[in-house]
Amino acid sequence: QVQLVESGGGLVQAGGSLRLSCAASGRTFSSYVMGWFRQAPGKERDFVAGISPSERTANGDSVKGRFTISRDNAMNTVYLQMNNLKPEDTAVYYCAAKTYYTSSYPATAAYQYNYWGQGTQVTVSS
Repeated sequence: QVQLVESGGGLVQAGGSLRLSCAASGRTFSSYVMGWFRQAPGKERDFVAGISPSERTANGDSVKGRFTISRDNAMNTVYLQMNNLKPEDTAVYYCAAKTYYTSSYPATAAYQYNYWGQGTQVTVSS
């Protein structure tokens, strides 16, 4: 069983920055693929970013060049640095873990992740 706890969400003006953190339980965190997804009201849950155990990363098209995912295996934590935030980035952001191996590339589909956090709200005002 893996528990994921997100933090760092909040209210920010357009053009601003936030850093989300996700602390994970489990002794084999370094072997997990970690991902961030977001869901706005009335919309589907969308892929934001993912990072593999070897630190290969992938980003959703809407956040490329603005968001960066990273991980600290010593702290069992994954981060999402969000810069140049836009009102359309407003959503609940979820951390997810994929604990089984299928590929060295970060998974981008929600169904591939088997553990999820409770989410943290990010609101970007115009």
